[in-house]
Amino acid sequence: MKIKTKVTLGVVFLFAVILGIGGFGLYNLYSLSEDSENILKDNYESLEFTKNIVRSCDSLLTDSAHATIEIEKYIELQQLNVTEPGEKAATLALNDAFDVLRDKGINQDRISAIRKACLFIQDLNMQAIVKKNNITQSRADKASTYVIIILTAFTLIAFTFIVNFPSYIADPISKLTQSIKSIAAKNYEERLHFSRSDEFEELAEAFNLMAEKLDEYEHSNLAGILFEKKRIETIINRMPDPVIGLDERKKVVFANDKALQLLNLASNQLEGKYSPDIALANDLLRAMIKPHASSDKDSTLIKVAIDGKENYFSKENIPIRYNPTGEREEINIGEVILLKNVTPFKELDLAKTNFIATISHELKTPIASFQMCVKLLQDQRVGTLNEEQKNIIGTLQEETSRLSAIIGELLDLSQVETGNIKLDIKKTDPKDIVALAIAAVQLHAERKQVTIETDIPDNTQLVRADTAKTTWVLINLLTNAIRYSRENGKVILKCESKGKQVKFSVEDFGPGIDQRYLGKLFEKFFQVPGSAAGNGLGLAISKEFVEAQGGDVMVESEVGKGSTFSFVLNSDN
Repeated sequence: MKIKTKVTLGVVFLFAVILGIGGFGLYNLYSLSEDSENILKDNYESLEFTKNIVRSCDSLLTDSAHATIEIEKYIELQQLNVTEPGEKAATLALNDAFDVLRDKGINQDRISAIRKACLFIQDLNMQAIVKKNNITQSRADKASTYVIIILTAFTLIAFTFIVNFPSYIADPISKLTQSIKSIAAKNYEERLHFSRSDEFEELAEAFNLMAEKLDEYEHSNLAGILFEKKRIETIINRMPDPVIGLDERKKVVFANDKALQLLNLASNQLEGKYSPDIALANDLLRAMIKPHASSDKDSTLIKVAIDGKENYFSKENIPIRYNPTGEREEINIGEVILLKNVTPFKELDLAKTNFIATISHELKTPIASFQMCVKLLQDQRVGTLNEEQKNIIGTLQEETSRLSAIIGELLDLSQVETGNIKLDIKKTDPKDIVALAIAAVQLHAERKQVTIETDIPDNTQLVRADTAKTTWVLINLLTNAIRYSRENGKVILKCESKGKQVKFSVEDFGPGIDQRYLGKLFEKFFQVPGSAAGNGLGLAISKEFVEAQGGDVMVESEVGKGSTFSFVLNSDN
């Protein structure tokens, strides 16, 4: 018999027991209720009728008319409620006594006759009540005895079922759990044996078949797994770039030949060892396992001297995560460190920077000559120009000035990229930097009728900065803010202490910048589509100047509401 069938039969049996006891109890309760109702209906009402007749007899001498009507009414009701043997004859005798009193007149003898008839009827009903009560009590006693017997029998059966059935189900499940744990521990020799013809026997057969297949799979695939391990090791060793693998405890799992050659270590000196311990005596490995401290790409380059020549390697740490349960949460099982030789790109970048610096420097002389020629043409002593010629000279002057500014910014940029930037870091009052910057852009702001508001608390800390470079950055941010502000608008310049840093921020209320462009604003030569003319170098140079002083730049903007450009520098504390 199947477990499902056994459980079903057990539940049906218990349900039948509940229904049987409940039905038996309801039947007896109904019978008792019916007996009580009959006593009330058959006997108690007759007692009430006769009692009312006796009460009315007491009023015959004082109020005969009303008493006669009452007696007649209750006699008629009693005639309709005759239920006991002899009660009918007694009721007729009562009616005859009342007829005699009504026809021949009222006197004590006739009233006594009515009273006697009523008392006789009351005796009959009282005897009937006692008899029926004895019968009902006997029935109730029998019902209680039967219910106690049935409850005792079924309670014993149910208790036996409750005690035995859980173990009947739980014991095989417990054995199955232990066997599954053994399989999980790779003990594929585990087997289950149930001597019972139900689902558990089928489960044991399926489990044993699974264990057998797993055992076969374990032995048949071991060679394949070893082969795949060798294949992966060969692929890693053939990679042209150095590769090192670490587990979650920072132990070296593998290192290819290029990595061993670069680290000048043997395989047995590295693999299986705790990498921070080895890094104590190996600077290159220490640089490889060190986390990135900056988002700047150059800061992650590792410089290595190979055959007397400096080589540069970019480092990439690839975390390895594993999701054993298929759920969202993953666990870290290690990381792979990959080095890539970027020396040719570094050399090309340096050549590009030197080329820009050289060209920019060489272009300064002819541009200065252009500016001198423009000034001479504007001098009336040389000759008078007509309006069209003046417009051409004005355009030439603007373009020459713009070209001169571009050349200046390219020189600044090349200075930063070549690492030749010279900083004069010293204690500086942020108010002095703000005053210098506002003085430089005041004329430009007045031309556009833009008000510059400042918010600098008195307790603002001194800042460690290069005054000239920091003022240049602030001038660039103020110039951009004025350029994109509406006429009669305002720009807010704030300076405040933030822990061990001082934050400068320039807020405008111009058109704002779309969120998709914010991450590119500080890239070289990038311009927001549709923005005012520019060369895309000002913000890039500002970023380099600030980061060279150990600071950081940031921007917040919302289209239609304006932008806030900020940078932070270390305070003197």
